[in-house]
Amino acid sequence: MNYELLYSPQPIDTSDVTLPAELRELTEQMAKNVHEVWAETRIKQGWTYGKQRNDTLKTHPCLVPYEELPEEEKEYDRNTAVGTLRLIMKLGFQIMPVTK
Repeated sequence: MNYELLYSPQPIDTSDVTLPAELRELTEQMAKNVHEVWAETRIKQGWTYGKQRNDTLKTHPCLVPYEELPEEEKEYDRNTAVGTLRLIMKLGFQIMPVTK
């Protein structure tokens, strides 16, 4: 089946949602966690670090700590985090720190 012709992604438009400045640190923590979850999954699937991605050998250059990723890879993870936070807010939820 040719899904190219059938599937048309329609994400919820969150372009009207502005994240408060207080969520910047949360965004970075979420981005790091997105990478950690991805890396953990890859490692469980038998992938290891390699200078180049090779699907046959299961090697990937991004199997490194978040801090060592190239900036463009970090930005990809940040965009995932920001998109998630904006969707949560678009759906009417509030994100607040827990006071102790």
